[in-house]
Order: sequence, then structure tokens, then C-alpha cells
Amino acid sequence: MDDVTFESQADAEGTDRSAIIMMLTYVEAECRRLGDAEAAHHAALAAALITGQQAAPTVEPGPRRCLPVAAPLN
Repeated sequence: MDDVTFESQADAEGTDRSAIIMMLTYVEAECRRLGDAEAAHHAALAAALITGQQAAPTVEPGPRRCLPVAAPLN
């Protein structure tokens, strides 16, 4: 009978990398939705570093949008 070998380490690394790229893509989209182009650009740069792709040119920083902060529950 043929021996079966599992390469779980290599597969886990690829899965982790895919999950991180998906998370960074989501963060980029959410930053754009909230109006923070600079933060979105940083998330895109991080994804580009992981995938080894060339990063897009730097965007001009725009006004930052402040979100309300919830009061502590104390």
C-alpha cells in the first residue's frame, strides 16, 4: 500500500497568508468607507508587502474623520 504524507505545515502557512491578505483588504475597504484614505493606503501597503506586489503610489493625506468614543461603563 502507498504511504500518504500530509504537508500540513505548508498548507497552514498558505492559509494564514490568505487570511491576513483578506483581513488587510477588508481593513482597506473599511478605511476608505470611513473616509480615511491615508489609513487605507497603509493597509494596502501591508497587503502588497505580504504578496510581494508593487505598492501603489502614495496618496495625498486628506482630512481625518473623528468618530465618537463611547464613555466608559464605570
